[in-house]
Order: sequence, then structure tokens, then C-alpha cells
Amino acid sequence: MMRVRVLPFGVMKDWLGESPATVELPAGATVADLLARLGETAAVRALRGIAVSVNAEFATTAHILREGDEVGLLPPVSGGAGRTDASEVALGVGRALLTREPIDAESLVAAAKEGEDGAVVVFDGIVRNNSRGRKTLYLDYEAYEEMAAKTMEELAREARSRMGVRSVTIVHRLGRLEIGETSVLIVVASAHRAEAFEACRWLIDTLKKTVPIWKKETFADGSVWAAGEPFPTGMAVDAVEDPHGA
Repeated sequence: MMRVRVLPFGVMKDWLGESPATVELPAGATVADLLARLGETAAVRALRGIAVSVNAEFATTAHILREGDEVGLLPPVSGGAGRTDASEVALGVGRALLTREPIDAESLVAAAKEGEDGAVVVFDGIVRNNSRGRKTLYLDYEAYEEMAAKTMEELAREARSRMGVRSVTIVHRLGRLEIGETSVLIVVASAHRAEAFEACRWLIDTLKKTVPIWKKETFADGSVWAAGEPFPTGMAVDAVEDPHGA
């Protein structure tokens, strides 16, 4: 037998509890076997459409688990961690950062500019005061911090490589945010505006589908985890065995 550590995030906490759990499985068990075991104690529908990570890397249901593995249960992300300094990833030209401090957009934009740049394109995502017809009081963001920082770094590097931009900065806020505060800031600097616009749009759209960050919206009449966009094809769990045959 072996033991793996299961980390629920976002709405998964409502189904499986706030704290990480240790699950005992037979040697050679797969992610699919783990999900089937969890389906014995949680509604199976809660597991459909999620993605799974093993040791902070996306994994398929066929992935074979080993003693001590850390398995993340990741509902569709709805992002736009720990200590700010520990969550920053240097990119050489630009940076990826998770922070619990207010984001200073003006300073970050100024720092991104260099003499060879012809354009700096900025996406500044802010907390609005309403959502789906309900008055929003505040938002709470949480992340699988190790994995989120790594994924943000990969996105920044890919944008520089694919679109040919010079610098990419991605900063995402965690914790409680008030109305009007910046939740995510993306700054792209490039010699030409077309590449900068393309990279900035691609970064925010891809971040919202792949970076493991979730938000909980608190309204005047209650709170709810925001429904995220579906994971890209191949990342989500399409089917989970129902142990009760339902």
C-alpha cells in the first residue's frame, strides 16, 4: 500500500473539506483509481471537468502514483501566493509574480520600458462592484502557489518566443481584494504594437484557462466560488467512475 496527499482547491473544498487529506491506495494505483476512491465519499459530478496535478505538474488519469505524491484537484480556474518574495520568478526580461500586496501598476509599467520599445501594452484587471446582477462586496483569490508561479513563468516565456516581444511581466494578486483594486496586471513591451497587442491578449486569455488561481465572490446576499472557463482539451478529467453505479 502507499499514501498520497490530496489538495483540494476552490470549490473542491466545499465537497472534500478545507484541509489536505491523506489517501491510502494499492501500489501501482493511477490518478483514475484515486478519483474513483474519492467518488465514494464525494459527489462524482464534483470531480468531472476538473484537472489533476501530481507534484505541481498537470497529469492524466493514467498517471501512476507513487508513495508521497501530492495530488491537486483543480476545478476550472477563475483567476483574472505565500510570501511575495518566494513567489516571484525572474524571467531574464520581465517577471512573473504572485503577491498579497496591492499591485503598483504605474511603477511596473514604467519599469518595463526600454529605449528599443515602440509599444507597451497593458492589461489591468480590476475588481468591479457587480457580477451577474448581484452587488459585489469583495473578492478572495487563492492559488496552488508553486504550480501557479511555474505556469505563469511558462506563459511569459512562450509569449516572448512565439510573438517575438521583448519583455513580459505578469503579476497576480492573492488574498482579499476590495472594489477597484487590481487583481491581475500584464505588461508587454515590444518594438512593434501588433506583437505587443497579440501577446497581451493571448496571455490573459490563456492565464484564465490554465493558471491554478481561483476566486470567491462575496455579495450582499451570500458568497460563491466563481465558475471558471473549461480547461483546454486534454487537461480536464472527462469521466469519473461512479462507485455506486449512478
